[in-house]
Amino acid sequence: MSYSSCKFCEKEFHVKPSAIKRGWGIFCSSVCQYKSYKKGKFVKCEICSKEIWRQPKKLEHSKSQKFFCCKSHQTLWRNHFFSGDKHPNWKNGESIKHQDFLLRNNVKPFCRLCKNIDFRVLAVHYIDQNKKNNKLKNLTWLCSNCHHLVHHHKVKLDDNGGRSVIAALEPVEFSKLVQIPSISHKATPA
Repeated sequence: MSYSSCKFCEKEFHVKPSAIKRGWGIFCSSVCQYKSYKKGKFVKCEICSKEIWRQPKKLEHSKSQKFFCCKSHQTLWRNHFFSGDKHPNWKNGESIKHQDFLLRNNVKPFCRLCKNIDFRVLAVHYIDQNKKNNKLKNLTWLCSNCHHLVHHHKVKLDDNGGRSVIAALEPVEFSKLVQIPSISHKATPA
């Protein structure tokens, strides 16, 4: 009877001489044998710090050397670090999503004129009406009704983001603002 030490856990175990002649008897069990085949290492997820196993091929091919436990964590990291001027398709802020830009900069979404908080009707308004000026100071929230009033009926925004004095404007009747087509009610044969 001969004894050998396991190549993986270094535990001493009994090996038959015939197994040694064949080149066997290197591992004490099949569990140690399969564990020895793993060549990668444990790394931490960049978002949640959970330990994950990565193979050498994945370790070599990572450009950022950051690893993630799931696709959603990778997307969170990518969207945070490759947005704005860090993105390769950045065009000096000319084609940004303005709602996302305001939300990321913690501008509370409510209409600056009527204080409406329904996000479904809110739109981004350029204060100086220059669509190439995408600075945070030039963007504000307006609901669709107030946005229409600002562009078509010369309602002005004051410096605080509220409605300025409108006394200088001519009084406009509601019927002139909204023209409702007349509908004739004809009796339909039954």
